[in-house]
Amino acid sequence: MKQVVITSARQAELADYPDPAPREDWVVVRIDVTPMCTEYKMWLAGGRHEHLGHEAVGTVVALAQPGKVAVGQRVVVHPQYPCGVCELCAAGDHIHCEQGVSVRAFTGASAGWATYAQYIVKPDWLCTPIPDDLTSEHAALALCALGPSANAFSTMGVSAFDTVAITGLGPVGLGAVANAVHRGARVIGVEAHPWRAAKARELGAAEVLDPRDEATPERLRELTGGRGVDCALDCSGAPQAHRLLLDATRRRGRVAFVGEGSADTALRVSSDLLRKGLTLHGCWHYNLALYPRVLQTIREFPRIAALISHTFPMREVQAAFETIATQDTGKVLLLPWA
Repeated sequence: MKQVVITSARQAELADYPDPAPREDWVVVRIDVTPMCTEYKMWLAGGRHEHLGHEAVGTVVALAQPGKVAVGQRVVVHPQYPCGVCELCAAGDHIHCEQGVSVRAFTGASAGWATYAQYIVKPDWLCTPIPDDLTSEHAALALCALGPSANAFSTMGVSAFDTVAITGLGPVGLGAVANAVHRGARVIGVEAHPWRAAKARELGAAEVLDPRDEATPERLRELTGGRGVDCALDCSGAPQAHRLLLDATRRRGRVAFVGEGSADTALRVSSDLLRKGLTLHGCWHYNLALYPRVLQTIREFPRIAALISHTFPMREVQAAFETIATQDTGKVLLLPWA
């Protein structure tokens, strides 16, 4: 099979790897759509990276035994390789499993766990069927495009009674705008990049503020009658964004972080948590029980197609990375067989 390899800074190409084989309850999925995510950061930084990606949509092509999916079934392939038997996995919170399985050790193969590839091997319970009324491209939004914010908004109980602030309107943040608008909430976005700010407005954000503007904190207060937003979600991972949201959220409000960051945020236990009464949540991928609701959002949100800004055949992955680096993108999809 063909698989993407980052060979050096800003250079990616296709290489040949052996096709994976099914084993026990692990199935082989032909990857039809690969949503691109944070892998572009490795492309920018350089070094050699061979096993890229954590999101995929495809078709089951091989089984070792009867199980939860059938050959020919289209599926969303969820991230990670959790144990499948611990309390967290049993509850659907596999993303937090502490006993992950080594694919190389389990299969004895040198490949099969990348999603920037033509095939992947995966436990069958992490392959959730796609209904016939959804395209594979739209189903691909059920991963990082909509998943993290679906988890966060479900955890925070976001509804039509809430004003929600969202910082960092990249692909995950734009998905958060769609999720919040679909729930009926009023959305205030915070984003410096003009293309993404405009896309957020297209998706239904009531306001989009520039984080570089010194008046933004006060403007968030003005837009909520001086009270503060009810809920806040950071998709940037930036400590400055975390602090902005902690300050902009009303007393007894809810704040969630989904953006990965490399620096620590200053948290004031007394003023933020005790006296203001904020509730903080860290959210990653969602509990599998939320999958039907994520699909419902894909079906019902009228502007869902606007989340996908570009589609590339996998052989043009170099151009895809170059496009993502401009930040003039929503979710970018690779087609491994095109």
